[in-house]
Order: sequence, then C-alpha cells, then structure tokens
Amino acid sequence: AKYIYDSAFHPDTGEKMILIGRMSAQVPMNMTITGCMMTFYRTTPAVLFWQWINQSFNAVVNYTNRSGDAPLTVNELGTAYVSATTGAVATALGLNALTKHVSPLIGRFVPFAAVAAANCINIPLMRQRELKVGIPVTDESGNRLGESANAAKQAITQVVVSRILMAAPGMAIPPFIMNTLEKKAFLKVSPTSISASTLSDFKLFPCSAHVIILSFLRYPSSMSVTSLEAELQAKIRETYPELRRVYFNKGL
Repeated sequence: AKYIYDSAFHPDTGEKMILIGRMSAQVPMNMTITGCMMTFYRTTPAVLFWQWINQSFNAVVNYTNRSGDAPLTVNELGTAYVSATTGAVATALGLNALTKHVSPLIGRFVPFAAVAAANCINIPLMRQRELKVGIPVTDESGNRLGESANAAKQAITQVVVSRILMAAPGMAIPPFIMNTLEKKAFLKVSPTSISASTLSDFKLFPCSAHVIILSFLRYPSSMSVTSLEAELQAKIRETYPELRRVYFNKGL
C-alpha cells in the first residue's frame, strides 16, 4: 500500500500527481514519443511537432516531480511552460538542420542530442522557482531546517543528468539497429515496418534504463552543511552544532 501511495502522491505537498507525470508512466509514454521522434525526423514540421509533444510531456513530468512545497501561480507555471518548451524546441530545430550535412546514421542521433540539450533547458525553467526560493532541507530524522537554493541547484543538476542517462539507451543504440534494418529487403518493400521495428526497440530499452538509472540515485539526496548558504549554515549550527549533512527531495 505504501509503494502505491508513494508512486501516486507528491512527497512534499501530499498532492495526487498527474497520471502521465508519474514515473510509472515514463516507459509507455517515452516509448511512443521517442519512437515517433526517431522515425519522423526528416522534415522540419515533423521535428517541430514531435519535439513540441515531447517537451510538453517533459514539462508535465518536471512539474509533477518538482521538489519542495512552494506553490506556483498559474502565471508562473504558464511562463515556465512557454519558456521551457520554446527553448527546447528551438534547440531541437537548430540541431535538426545538421542532418542535411551529415550521413543518415549521424542524423538519427540528432533526436538524442536534441533531447539532451532540451533537458538542460526544460528542467531548470520548469523548476525555476526552486532556484529562487530554495527547497526544504532536513536532518536525517526528517526535521525541517530551512530552505536552500544551493540544494535546489544540486537537485536539478542530478535530475538533468539522470534524465539524459535514461534517454541514452533508447536513443543511442536503436540508430545503429534501424540503420541496418532499413537496408534489408523486407523493410524496403514495407516502409511501415520501420515504425513498428522502431517502437519495438523502444519497448525494451526504456524499461531497463529507467530502472537501472533510478536505482543508482540515492533518495533522499544529501549534501554537506558547509555547502549551504552562510545564513542557513549559521542557523543550523545554533540548533544542531554536530550536524554534518542535510537531506532533501531532489525530485525525479
């Protein structure tokens, strides 16, 4: 029962999370979106559409799995969404222009490069409020000590790296597979088989990648007290002079 509850409710706010934003939805959603991105990458309209779909989905995931309990206004959320998706899609389109000057195999890696670059834009922008006001930090027993923007920076960095690593197996390995399959006679006769083959590739890789990457990440995350802001360090030393590390929810 606890596993089910923890998978559906936000650890800081206690709110029920958006269904497609939960980690349990990552495999089916990413399998479909990534498969389409890797299949329909040759034209600018196709890249624009699927990158927008992908970044809109990522924005939902990033908002759903944010850290902290500071409320977001509708205006702040809208600004974060527009800036995150616009920046990420523009990056993807810029990288897509490179496909005209490289081999088809290299061109298939453009979606991965775009996703990696877009994550570096989308996640910080969707969680920009955390960088401004900080996220809650606690001691090992869960006693709240204050809010830290430095902890937010570390949390967001960890999430960006983990998201890129999650995407790597599903977007860096299939290009080799698909480049080989497209040369086969049956795929030349039936081009629609390419989409089915691409999606089948992504059914295997995301399943293993998400479990492996998430298992390596400690929860909750921690950092040294000396890495916090000077004011917060002083406050903690007054109350807990022996405390050496603080803990925080980095989000997913």
